[in-house]
Amino acid sequence: MNLHLAVHMKEKKKLGFALGIALPLMLALFAKYISAFPFLCIMGQLVIAILLGMIWRATLGIPSYLTHGISFTSKKLLRYGIILLGMRLSLKDILQAGPKVLLIALVCIGFTFCTVLVLARLFKVENRLGLLTACGTAICGAAAVVAIAPQLKASDEETAISAATVAILGTIFTLMYTLLYPFINLTPLGYGIFSGATLHEIAHVIAATGPAGKQAVDLAVIVKLTRVTMLVPIAVIIGIWANRKERQANLETGRSRLKSIPVPWFILGFLLMSTVNTLQIIPEAITDKLILAAYFLIAMAMAGLGLNVDLAAFRRMGLKAFGAGLIGSVLLSGLGFLLVKVLNLCY
Repeated sequence: MNLHLAVHMKEKKKLGFALGIALPLMLALFAKYISAFPFLCIMGQLVIAILLGMIWRATLGIPSYLTHGISFTSKKLLRYGIILLGMRLSLKDILQAGPKVLLIALVCIGFTFCTVLVLARLFKVENRLGLLTACGTAICGAAAVVAIAPQLKASDEETAISAATVAILGTIFTLMYTLLYPFINLTPLGYGIFSGATLHEIAHVIAATGPAGKQAVDLAVIVKLTRVTMLVPIAVIIGIWANRKERQANLETGRSRLKSIPVPWFILGFLLMSTVNTLQIIPEAITDKLILAAYFLIAMAMAGLGLNVDLAAFRRMGLKAFGAGLIGSVLLSGLGFLLVKVLNLCY
């Protein structure tokens, strides 16, 4: 009898795990479908996926037996998606873009990261939440948040709130850029550099620069990917910093056991796949399919993160982080526009 019960429980656990993966899969597929509609295409698949997850939890709730599968989706599948996303990056294109493009990317990242972090502390945002929001706003949106969260040992709730914050902000600014483009007195290429240096997600960059033409889109993506490359060193630095703080805390409490510096294997995988793409080892047709797979895995992870967001917790913890990210994004846009003018990139 006990053996029969144990087998039944094991089968139920497996079923719950499978259903916990199936739910984010379904939400990601629906996000992919509706992201092709007007206006929703500006939001992009990743933003829609996390919003769908939040709406599902708020309206229908999440049974406890699904949590293991959802957690697997928002953590493990996410890392595989980030690794494959490296196929989007060509290190050769970044080098060919020139030193001014690299300079504008570095200045925008450094300025935005520090600004949002300072604002988060002024607004009394929890440390990890503030740091994740700063990384997402400065580097590459929700992908940066979920890539750096393990280095900080951030909770699923903190990760989801930060990812949702920068995803929503990116969508708002994409809409604003699209509306303001005819009035900001930038050439298509200058506008491409401006958008790539200041918008949060690659999907946002593509959507915002679409009205300016293919050359603007291509240049914007290169500038954006220059920012994405900074994800690797920043993730490593944050991992070393977080580990140092933990060692100090252990020493203060009398625990002298040293831990090794955490190796972000998925970030190293991202860099490896970027190298593979740069060397053009894999045919372009297969590369395109791998990039689509990367975005879909990340969309599943975003849906999983959304399913972990309690709206009451978002109102309690996320509004201040949203305020810090909003002000930081406004200042980033102003700085990016100024740099494009000062560096004479309006060609």
